[in-house]
Amino acid sequence: MAFKLRNAAVLAGYALTAAGLAYTAAEIGGMRRLRNRPARPVQAQPPVTILKPLHGEEPQLYENLRSFCRQSYPHYQIIFGARDERDPALEVARRLVREFPDVDLCVVAGGPAPRCANPKVENLQGMIGQAKHGLLVIVDSDIRVGADYLSAVAGAFSDPKVGAATCLYAGVPTGGTVTELGAAVVNEHFMPSVLVALMIEPLEYCFGATMAVRCDVLDGIGGLAALGKHLADDFMLGQLVSKAGYTVALCPHIARMTVADADLETLWLHHLRWQRTVLAARPRGFAGSLVTYVLPLAAISALLSRTPVAGAMLAAALTLRVMVHKESRKTFAPEVALSPWLIPAADAFVFATWLGAFFARDVTWRGERFTIGTDGRLPGAR
Repeated sequence: MAFKLRNAAVLAGYALTAAGLAYTAAEIGGMRRLRNRPARPVQAQPPVTILKPLHGEEPQLYENLRSFCRQSYPHYQIIFGARDERDPALEVARRLVREFPDVDLCVVAGGPAPRCANPKVENLQGMIGQAKHGLLVIVDSDIRVGADYLSAVAGAFSDPKVGAATCLYAGVPTGGTVTELGAAVVNEHFMPSVLVALMIEPLEYCFGATMAVRCDVLDGIGGLAALGKHLADDFMLGQLVSKAGYTVALCPHIARMTVADADLETLWLHHLRWQRTVLAARPRGFAGSLVTYVLPLAAISALLSRTPVAGAMLAAALTLRVMVHKESRKTFAPEVALSPWLIPAADAFVFATWLGAFFARDVTWRGERFTIGTDGRLPGAR
């Protein structure tokens, strides 16, 4: 019996590693195609309202918010908002209001808003009443963009079938080994896996880096309140828009996400929240994502079987991971030098968070503790 179990484990290791090798090769191809995509002509430029929910003074917050005030776009409004009128991030927003008098900027602080389990959505509900335009772009506070960002996002809505749009993003470290590790996980694991997913299924979700939606479509799916029971509000927006019969477009702009986790514990809790959120929202897809961890799989297989085949697979996995490392730098972080030592560290870290997702449903977000239900809903903070 023990011999049969060992053989079964060896064969399973071979199969998973082989699937991981194929998947990793697809990631490399996806990043190369993304870099070589043709430029799109400038599309229609309807008026846009940007909603920027704020919470606390974050590293590089001023630079991130300022990038949205320098858009090469004819007509747009930005609303900065926080639930607490004493939030220090509001001082940064007010500084920008003074610095850019010719841009339509508005600050909303501590206004009345319907209560909901998701604090970000509650904040947005207090802000949306100031929106002037029919196209909303909701963007997290840790995102920085180029001057052509709004043109890329709004251009996606030239197609009347598009109800929502989003964009990819790259992790940018703010200094130190921990932030470099966090950026590597984003750029070498999460973003490449998104590109592979887009090869095999339609886009039916958004990212917090950009949640753009038509106001009439948002009203049709129940408004912001429909998102308020879920921690993954970005995922749910895309899901509800898709179920309403519209498509979700991917904009040809790669935003920059500031990675500023102060220490390894903070980074662990951050990525564990991501993993548990995905597990709750897409349990089958999350289980299948095991094949994305090709280097840990190949290493475990080689340790268990100790065969030449497993050794060859491990060598192939390492070769492909080095290629992913190089391609991700070219695609998402061309200004960051290669750091091969990050490969085993990032792979071990993200594989550990994947495993850790199965052992509880608690997450920490913005200093608050939440429990995610099996359906992805939030019973409430505790």
